[in-house]
Amino acid sequence: MLITRRLEFDAGHRIPSHKSQCRHLHGHRYAIEITLSGEIITEPGISEQGMVMDYSEVKRIAKEVLVDKWDHAFLAYAEDHKLLEFLQSLEDHKTVVLDTPPTAENLALTAFYILDEAYQDRYGNHLRLEQVRLFETPNCWADAVRGQP
Repeated sequence: MLITRRLEFDAGHRIPSHKSQCRHLHGHRYAIEITLSGEIITEPGISEQGMVMDYSEVKRIAKEVLVDKWDHAFLAYAEDHKLLEFLQSLEDHKTVVLDTPPTAENLALTAFYILDEAYQDRYGNHLRLEQVRLFETPNCWADAVRGQP
């Protein structure tokens, strides 16, 4: 069985080597869809009976390990030295430094790695992260799917 939870957050970024508009500082209203697989819990009388995982728990974990850290932050590439110097000069600025340029594809992969560990078989029902879909705009997204490069 597959279940999916969608969350949204706002963040800024830039792609320093991009030949077009994305090389400039800008932001997006990102959306992230988290798809988990698992067996439906059948144990009578427990809160999660009939579910793969409670959607509120999917949300709580995602917010704790990822969304709250990226929300209203600037997602910066570690090799973008001038930008990092500028961001560090701003008192208490929320900056997330990434090992790869913050494209939708790289953000989806990074999110997948972070969330994969967080959701590992929490209920003994073979719970597993299957996909992260990261929307950069309503019309553009990237999918990080288990087992695909």
